[in-house]
Amino acid sequence: MHAVRALQQEVPRGVRAVEVGTAVLDALHLLEWADRVLAIDAMQAGGNPGTIYRFGVEDIADAAGKASLHEVDLLAALRFLTCGHRPEIAVLGVEPETIDTGLALSASVQAALPRLVAAASDIVTRWRA
Repeated sequence: MHAVRALQQEVPRGVRAVEVGTAVLDALHLLEWADRVLAIDAMQAGGNPGTIYRFGVEDIADAAGKASLHEVDLLAALRFLTCGHRPEIAVLGVEPETIDTGLALSASVQAALPRLVAAASDIVTRWRA
């Protein structure tokens, strides 16, 4: 959510930065028109808090137990697409200190936020080249 809000400040033409949260299935209409999707989420993968991960959607199934529930929901949502179109998907994850309810960032994730936003911007820039 914090990264998406930062990205919304400088969204290039033809790009939408959308907060989906846990309602991935509610975002099916976005997946149907999109050529590319960049999902950003917290992800416990065993690294130090603030570590940033990048992988493709095809890697989610291989990361059983490491991907967040949101990424698993993203895989489920892709199965519901009826348009015959499947967007290219990249996922950026950031290692949290803890997984708690609430919207506040830990110090390590807050410190990683500029790198996360830069990584997201880099992906979007390469996609648009």
